[in-house]
Amino acid sequence: MGRGADRVTELGMQGNPEAVVIGAGPAGLMAAEILGRAGVSTLVVEAKPSLGRKLLMAGKSGLNLTKDDPVEPFLAAYGDAADWLGPMLRDFGPDQVQQWARGLGQSLFTGSTGRVFPEAMKASPLLRAWLARLEGLGVSWRTRWRWTGWGDGGLGFDTPAGPLCLRPRVTVLALGGASWARLGSDGAWAGLLAEQGVELAPFAPSNVGLLVEWSPVMRARFGAPIKGVRFDAGGLSSRGEAVISSRGLEGGGLYPLTPALRSGAPLTVDLLPDLTVETVAERLGRPRRKTSLSNHLRKTLKLEPVRMALVMEFSRPLPESPQTLAQRLKELPIHHAGLRPMDEAISTAGGVTAAALDADLMLRAQPGVYCAGEMLDWEAPTGGYLLTGCLATGRWAGRAAAARIKGAGDQPI
Repeated sequence: MGRGADRVTELGMQGNPEAVVIGAGPAGLMAAEILGRAGVSTLVVEAKPSLGRKLLMAGKSGLNLTKDDPVEPFLAAYGDAADWLGPMLRDFGPDQVQQWARGLGQSLFTGSTGRVFPEAMKASPLLRAWLARLEGLGVSWRTRWRWTGWGDGGLGFDTPAGPLCLRPRVTVLALGGASWARLGSDGAWAGLLAEQGVELAPFAPSNVGLLVEWSPVMRARFGAPIKGVRFDAGGLSSRGEAVISSRGLEGGGLYPLTPALRSGAPLTVDLLPDLTVETVAERLGRPRRKTSLSNHLRKTLKLEPVRMALVMEFSRPLPESPQTLAQRLKELPIHHAGLRPMDEAISTAGGVTAAALDADLMLRAQPGVYCAGEMLDWEAPTGGYLLTGCLATGRWAGRAAAARIKGAGDQPI
C-alpha cells in the first residue's frame, strides 16, 4: 500500500491524474481497476485512514461476495431498481463476480442457500490481492483526503498537508450511502451534489433491525435465534433467521422486508411455514385432557422455547378454537416500534436518482462525473446482492469514464 501512496504525493505536487476516484470501497476500487486496465492514470482518494474499511467489516462474519442465482431471480432482488441497474448486473453478475474473485487468487465455495464466499471467509486476503493488482496497473491512492466539493475549476480536498485542488478529466464518485459513518459512509456528500442541482432521494435505512419493547419475561430469550419461520410484510415474504435482542429483532430473515416495513406495513411471522392451517388445526383439535393449552401447543406442534415465547408474547390470551389458534400461529403479529436508526443499518435506500444520471451513470448536471455503488438510489437485501451491485456499478462507471478519456481532447473536464 505504501508505494501507491508515495506515487500520489508526486501526482499532487507535479500534476493531475486523468481520473480521480473518490471513495475506496468496492465500487470505487472496481472503477479504479477498470480505468487502470484502460491505461488511464488514476488516483483513488479516501477520507478514512485505510482502504476498503466497510468491505473488511463485512468480511468479519464471512465475506458474502454474491448469490449464485439465475439472472432473473437475481435481478428481482433489486426491486424497482432492476429496471435501470439491469444492464449493469447482466454485464457483471454472479458468474462474473466469481470469476473476478478467482482471478485474485481466492478459492470460493457456495453454501446451501446459494451464497458465495471465499474459502478464507475473510475479506483481508481478497483486499490485499486487489490492491496489489491496482498497484500493478499503475493506480495510486491517498488516504485522509476528504473531498470538499467543486471549486477553482477542479476538485477540492482537505488533506493532512492542507487544501489541495485537482483537475482530472473524469471523476468517479463512490462515496457510499448514509449508514456506518465510522467506516466512511456518512452521506455528507449529498449537500455537495444538491448544490450542483443533482436530484437526490432522501436517505432511509435498509437491511436494518426492528425496535421491539419486550415484556420482562423475554429477557431469558435475548440472543436466541428464531429458526424455521417465514416473515411477511406488505406482500413481501422471507424465510430466514432472526435474533431476539434486548432492543428488538434483527437478522437476514427480516432484512428483505425493510422496504415494506419502512412504509408502515404490519409484520407477521408464520411459525409453521411447512404446515397448512388445516393441518395445524387438526393437530390442535386432538384431545388434550388435563394438559394446559400451552403444553398442548408444545407437544402437538413441537414448538421449541423460542417460538413458544413469541406466541405467548404476542398472542395472549390464546384462542381456544383450534381453527382460530392455527390461523394465529400462521400469521402471528409482531408488534414493534419501527426500524432501528439509520446509522445502525447495513445499507441505505435513497441517494442519487436514476433521473439524475445518464445510461453511463454520468451526472447530467456535471458532465465527466460518474457515480457508483451505494450512493445511488437502489437497495437490495443482504446475501451477496449489495456487494455485487457495488462491483457492477463501479465497473460500469469506470468503463464509461475510461471511454470518455479515450474520446476526449486535451482539455480537462
